[in-house]
Amino acid sequence: MQQRPLGKTGLHVTPICVGTSALGSFSAQYGYEVGADQALATLRKVLKSPFNFIDTSNEYGSGGDSERRFGAALKEAGGLPPGVVLATKVDPRPGSSDFSGARVRASVEESLERLGLNRLQLVYLHDPEKITFEEGVAKGGPVEALVALQREGVIEHVGVAGGPIDLMLRYVETGVFEAVISHNRYTPLDASAEPLIAETQRRGVAFVNAAPFGGGSLVRGPDRDPKYCYAPASEAILARAREIEALCRRYGTPLAVAALQFSMRDARVASTIVGLSAPERIEQTLGLAQANIPESFWEELRA
Repeated sequence: MQQRPLGKTGLHVTPICVGTSALGSFSAQYGYEVGADQALATLRKVLKSPFNFIDTSNEYGSGGDSERRFGAALKEAGGLPPGVVLATKVDPRPGSSDFSGARVRASVEESLERLGLNRLQLVYLHDPEKITFEEGVAKGGPVEALVALQREGVIEHVGVAGGPIDLMLRYVETGVFEAVISHNRYTPLDASAEPLIAETQRRGVAFVNAAPFGGGSLVRGPDRDPKYCYAPASEAILARAREIEALCRRYGTPLAVAALQFSMRDARVASTIVGLSAPERIEQTLGLAQANIPESFWEELRA
């Protein structure tokens, strides 16, 4: 796959980034388990796939199983393959609201140990809405710790990954972050990330779009899966989803194809995170990405 620059980091990534939260068996969010053997088989195939960008987090899975399982796959492969870009995230101590600078350092150490690495290419401040912005940028807080770890060479690049657009804009405006993940805010159902995308473009910050399927409703359809962003969808969202589903039906285009390519075709999006839970999902995702959609479809969707 043709790679794109990841903002000003100097890294180049594929337009699809492999999300690994489900590979930690995150059943509370996804409603299904992923065993260690299935996760490892998926990660082995990911490392040999056309995708060179992989996303994980300290908190994904029970006790960090997403990172731990990926670390096992990396050990089998003899380390991180050349050209592969791995991103992880710092999180509060499980079961607590501790997002102090000391906790950030501990989170990074845990990730290094699980992954079997001595430095991390890209680390995001994860879900900063768990604390106030003032706490995030305070002396001794998480942002200061991330900057210090970058200065020390433990982290190469720092990013921020979260939900509320106004809050994400405040973090981008600090000038500290080189990459941003937004989730569920840039799909055919919700374009509320537009101000954040515009600001990242102005600053040369990489914009990474997560949850292009809205948690499932843009795959299975709004009547089979009447949720959006992991919660019951509003009537306005469901009505919009039915309109898009009808448009897809007229063009003979699967809803999931339209949802994924909506994000991928936007040159402002450095990469789109797609969660994979089984080896066969790799080929299925490639199929979604490569399916042909006529330009007239996009014109009707915009209208």
